[in-house]
Amino acid sequence: MAVLDDLSGFEFEDLIEDVFRNLGYENVRQAEKTADEGRDVMMEEVVDGTRRAIVVECKHTGTVGRPVVQKLHSAIATFDFDGPKRGMVVTTGRFTNPAQEYANRLQQNEDPYPIELLDGEDLREIADEIGLDLYNGRIEILCDETLRPYDAAADVDAPVQEAFRDIENIEAGGLPEPHAAVAFRPVVAVTADTNAVFETSVGIIHRINDRTQFVVHAERGDPQAVDEDVATLVIENLHTTIDIDPEQFGEVFDDVEERRFGQTQTEYKEWAVERLQQHYTTTVTYTGDNNVTYNKTCEPNRSDISVQSIEPVYLPEVRQTTDLQEYTYPCEYYAAGPSRVTAEDGIHRCVHCDTTGVDATYTYCPNCGAIACDSHIKTERLKDEPVCTGCAVTERFALKTKYFYDDQNLEAFREEYAGMPFQLKVMENTLLAGGIVVATLLLVVGLLVFGGII
Repeated sequence: MAVLDDLSGFEFEDLIEDVFRNLGYENVRQAEKTADEGRDVMMEEVVDGTRRAIVVECKHTGTVGRPVVQKLHSAIATFDFDGPKRGMVVTTGRFTNPAQEYANRLQQNEDPYPIELLDGEDLREIADEIGLDLYNGRIEILCDETLRPYDAAADVDAPVQEAFRDIENIEAGGLPEPHAAVAFRPVVAVTADTNAVFETSVGIIHRINDRTQFVVHAERGDPQAVDEDVATLVIENLHTTIDIDPEQFGEVFDDVEERRFGQTQTEYKEWAVERLQQHYTTTVTYTGDNNVTYNKTCEPNRSDISVQSIEPVYLPEVRQTTDLQEYTYPCEYYAAGPSRVTAEDGIHRCVHCDTTGVDATYTYCPNCGAIACDSHIKTERLKDEPVCTGCAVTERFALKTKYFYDDQNLEAFREEYAGMPFQLKVMENTLLAGGIVVATLLLVVGLLVFGGII
């Protein structure tokens, strides 16, 4: 255990706080460094439906004797908690025989405040269980669970088919099978409590009492908080995870990638504390006893922030691409079974302009495979079907632009147009034809009025 000897006493307490949090204890927090009264770490557990407080004394020394255990017993008795209580002494070294005998006697006598002893050997076993790196005192990420990358009750390409149902002039059921790839991205869900009180001579001027939940991308590089929708997806599905099975997922997806966690759990905890310190720092204006207005920056201390849990999990990022003639349409989303958060929607997007989103109308061009908005979709003259402005050839007939799939269709219509009687040629421009009719009626009416007939 000598590798931990380089840690200071405070650093050892930080480490033990993280250890117990990873072991599943609740509301794990440290006492004030200045006056812990024999209580370094406090936490809670639920046994048979009853919540019990646990007071922990941390001793980063070679040997722990009976006086330390006795002192903790008194600290437990005076600890303010409405319910049963017990204690623990944790050391990197060993316990003397009198210390062990005293703790055993408490157990045998069914003392209301029993004490459990954890020595260096116990810490080694715990290290193997939770991924504690004894060489640097850091807790590594141990995770083999992921949110479900697809809806088990539907086909893996169901999201793509659903998206294409909004597109005019295309049958979703007749689409080619998309190429499907999944990347399992590591994230950590952090829950933390911030409790701080700021006082001056006039009393309390600011108070923080808040619980925060956020999710962090945990790949290599600086941690980055995910956006709110993705965080909600992760937090709401943390208890419906499944084991990562690359072989199983390889049968569903064409490509499977599992990315590694970039930092240790301890480092993510430290990042979260710093982030919350920045988030809650604010400037408060107050009036002093002398009626003078003051500004005070209220920044919570690290000890004011208690990280309740750091839960690692893999977040599936699914990318499905569909090839339609000249174009490829991506559909990318974060998945948790039937729940999804869209990262990229290349289906509800015009290939010719910046129009995007599900609120617009898009139409498929069977001539080139383009999906285009209304302003870039026209009607092909011969087939009377949609054609996009990007692939159509044009020519003016009866002073109106006509759209054709290709030069062959244009040539066919030229021949047809040449053989049309005048009135049909005019009807190729309905506005022009309507204008001629209106002008003719006005002329007739004018002649009749001029001739005194009406």
